[in-house]
Amino acid sequence: MSTHLGDLLETARRQHFVGRHTELASFDDAVAGRSPRRVLFVHGQGGIGKTTLLQEFRVRAQAAGRGVVQIDGRDVDPSPEGLDAAARRALDCHDGRQPTAELLAGAVLLIDGYEELAPIDGWLRGELIPGLRAESVVVLAGRDPPAPPWRTDIGWRQLVAVHRLDPFDPTESGELLAHAGVAAPLRQRLRTLGRGHPLTMALLADLAATGDVPDTLADAPDLISALLESFLRDVPSDAHLTGLTTCAIAWLTTEDLLTQLIGADAPAVWQWLTRRPFITTGPRGLFTHDLARDVLDAEFQRRAPERYRATRWTIYTRAVTGLRAGPSLDRPLHAQQLVYLMRTSPFTTAISALRAQGTATVVPARPDERERVCSLIEQFEGPASAELARGWLGEQPDHLSVVRTGDGVAGFAHHLFCPGGGAMEDRDPIVRAILDHVMREGPTRPGELIDIVRFAGGARDHQRDLYAVLATSASSTIEWVTRPLAWSFAVTIDVEYWGPFFDYLAFARLVEVDIGGLRHVAYGIDWRRFPVDAWFDLMHERGRSGATGPPPAALVRPPPLNRARFAAAVKTALQTLNRPDQLATNPLLGSKLAATTSGPNADQLRATIEDAVACLANEPRGDQLRAVLHRTYLRPAPTQEAAAEVLDLPLSTYRRHLARALEHLTDLLWTVEIGDVRLSTRPGLSR
Repeated sequence: MSTHLGDLLETARRQHFVGRHTELASFDDAVAGRSPRRVLFVHGQGGIGKTTLLQEFRVRAQAAGRGVVQIDGRDVDPSPEGLDAAARRALDCHDGRQPTAELLAGAVLLIDGYEELAPIDGWLRGELIPGLRAESVVVLAGRDPPAPPWRTDIGWRQLVAVHRLDPFDPTESGELLAHAGVAAPLRQRLRTLGRGHPLTMALLADLAATGDVPDTLADAPDLISALLESFLRDVPSDAHLTGLTTCAIAWLTTEDLLTQLIGADAPAVWQWLTRRPFITTGPRGLFTHDLARDVLDAEFQRRAPERYRATRWTIYTRAVTGLRAGPSLDRPLHAQQLVYLMRTSPFTTAISALRAQGTATVVPARPDERERVCSLIEQFEGPASAELARGWLGEQPDHLSVVRTGDGVAGFAHHLFCPGGGAMEDRDPIVRAILDHVMREGPTRPGELIDIVRFAGGARDHQRDLYAVLATSASSTIEWVTRPLAWSFAVTIDVEYWGPFFDYLAFARLVEVDIGGLRHVAYGIDWRRFPVDAWFDLMHERGRSGATGPPPAALVRPPPLNRARFAAAVKTALQTLNRPDQLATNPLLGSKLAATTSGPNADQLRATIEDAVACLANEPRGDQLRAVLHRTYLRPAPTQEAAAEVLDLPLSTYRRHLARALEHLTDLLWTVEIGDVRLSTRPGLSR
């Protein structure tokens, strides 16, 4: 018996078929009559393997003795007549008198590219398929999920099975690459790049065969072009393209975010995005599959770098603003958005894995969860650390954050705020060492706090747990932005894992102590020398570049002034406010008052002082305070006597008002310096 090339091709395909066990079982049961399901919907993004699966369905149906009619919706006019003609071509039937339903009697009907037949979906559901014989099986494969009537009609619900094709898991990805002839040492790298997407891994396998394995998808433009054909088909407008760009960059895309970026088109673009097969609609917004995100991200950076940077900056500034001014319940979401913008960093693997296993939210712990956290600490760090944790939760119970899953606490982070005057500050060796370091290197000033992430971990892998990374990074971002901090520290027992994270975050290794036989290492940063705003800008840049190490020396301020020296410097600055050369030598140039994104300068110092003077008008009798400072320093009269005369005040009253105004202004500027108040009267002052 002769063998055709088609037979050899079929054999090769079957030998290399990977995964999809659930879908195959569902199809086999339908064909054999073991299941009431007669219509199978298979949907998923381009390149996910729908066509390959239908080829396997066809072979299995034929092996079971069933006739098969296979149609590609992309080659069919979307009309009843067009589908009828396609069915006749597939059956090589030239008799136009026999109805379509009779032609398909008892057959297995496989339709690929079903999204192209959306105009006749109602006809198929209402006329064609109900007219088929009871043993018929229909498979509809396309990019889009089934229309609502397939799910909501009580009759169809009994007959329809819906299968969304997801990316391969690591084992299936390895099998696919092995079948493609990829050497074992290269498979892990290609699995990471391909993220379980069959088409991507097939294209990467082709590249590997030439010895050209890219470090990132951006290094393989031909591969990206092939994938983009799947992801960017039929983008209706520039606004829709911006919507896709947003989904590629943001952790979570909301309709509010789209409105900020594209205005009135946001509702229509939102609806269009929800129908993309590589985008998932969650309870709070839209998430993009990692492979699609990587491809779109690389393409948008290449195609429109200015628009890409502008969109990324909008997402970044919206998240920072939300952290500072938004409702407290939304802060974890904004924090996760910021962390995700750092994905070209040591956070990349953790972020991708978190998205793959489903997103989670960092929330304040309930009182009944504290003991569970302590038991996890005891499990991984021993009784000495657990005893310290219980002591700290007794003194400072309100700053424990957790991630919850169906199994309870999956990850946690506990922040301490010192000095608090409690006994635990002396009982805990690592905290005592941190406070001693601060006293030596940069003591806190009145109103300033030290933030310490003292305990962090997860239920599975403790400090290497993905949920520990999420809890620590999200809770820390919130605390760093919303509190008047002098220093921040984070304690780890796993330097090998966390060291690269802290190097990326510009935190220095500062303190080490042994507790219960484990080495505890504290990494830290003095925010007064490198403020949070400058740090966020650095993280924004590192989110693109992936750079690590200490902050740029040019942006690091001198050691902070104490309260008395600060007050003296404010008085001197007022006296030289209109002399830029002298103002540029003022000690306040090393303070937050003079900070800009490109480093400190005298113009910013003057602007901050002027804004603070203007803000005094908001206080009781503040107009008098503002007026006396204005006429003495901002637009000064020649002498104090002349200033008093302009203000229509006796000289003694003028001097009393001036002393009170200086005191109030210094107090206000001090609260700005320690981070307790952010002036906002001048655009850009507190970005």
